[in-house]
Amino acid sequence: MLKIKKIDDFKDFREEMDEKILNEGNLMIKRFYNIDKHSYKAGALSTKTKEMLGLVASMALRCDDCINYHLIRCKQEGVRRKEFFEIFNIALLIGGSIVIPHLRKAVKVLDELEVDEDGQ
Repeated sequence: MLKIKKIDDFKDFREEMDEKILNEGNLMIKRFYNIDKHSYKAGALSTKTKEMLGLVASMALRCDDCINYHLIRCKQEGVRRKEFFEIFNIALLIGGSIVIPHLRKAVKVLDELEVDEDGQ
């Protein structure tokens, strides 16, 4: 079972490695990170909507790290459980049955995020 510790480890690892990567000073990598960071800011679409879109794309592309990141961000943006399952449905529609293993992992992470949120 994925534990909150693993979610925290994921966040810590991501932050540590991103810092290490950016400190290398590669201009093109820095530019890409900058585009990614600014693309999720509110504009014509809310940040919440953009994170939900990111989650659908990540599931369809089958990137577990990206799925975890967008699950966390979606929770932070106030996405509710029923909304998550509609997001998952769209990801399945787009990606097909190959998304099912990633859906299983996503639900496990979502359950852990909800436990953390409820303090249970």
